[in-house]
Amino acid sequence: MAKRIKFTIRQDGMVTEEVMDAVGNECESLTSEVEKNIGDVVSRIHKPEYYQKQQDVTNVTLHNTED
Repeated sequence: MAKRIKFTIRQDGMVTEEVMDAVGNECESLTSEVEKNIGDVVSRIHKPEYYQKQQDVTNVTLHNTED
């Protein structure tokens, strides 16, 4: 699934970002370059997905056990 970043710019100039469809610390690696160029990070709130482990599903074998 494609990861998305949603930016919200308030009238006072404050920018918030929300990463969607990312698991673990993917969100921080996706936004690090943008954060360096926009300015100082005031706060960071991790969503529940941050605490999930990334799963590697590249080598999956399925077996049918029904007769």
